[in-house]
This record gives sequence, structure tokens and C-alpha cells, in this order.
Amino acid sequence: MNDADRENQRVLRAAKEIVEDRDPRADLGEVMVTLEGTIACVLLVVMDADHEKAAGMLNLGLVEGVEARLAHHAEKLNHRKADK
Repeated sequence: MNDADRENQRVLRAAKEIVEDRDPRADLGEVMVTLEGTIACVLLVVMDADHEKAAGMLNLGLVEGVEARLAHHAEKLNHRKADK
């Protein structure tokens, strides 16, 4: 398994843990609260509890990365639809 595959597995495990036994649509608010808390916690850990650096990482790095992943996912879906 290469690094990208390992990272994808890590992401899927984290998502499953955040959603747990909840319905992601019906329990959207609860799932988002857990996600927000997880993101805040991880940012504080990697930024040595510096709140300003954590906020900066959220605004400068994380948002762009999430947007890029969403765009990549949409592109993959569009390709699958075009192939059918």
C-alpha cells in the first residue's frame, strides 16, 4: 500500500469515527459539531496550543485543502458520469 492509499484509509477511518452510528443527513448538526471539535483539537495539537497559529492554519491552509479535495471529488464524479 502506498502513502496515498494509507492516507485515504486514515481519512475514511476518521470519517467513520466522527459519524459513528448517526445518520449523516438526519443528524447533520451533531456530526458537524463533532467535526468542528475534531478540527479545532487537531489544529491546536499541531500548533502547540497556539490559538492564533491554529486559526491561521485553518484560514490559510485547511480551507484551501478542503476546497481542493471537494473539487477533485466533483471532477471524478463528472468523469464517471461521462464514461457511462
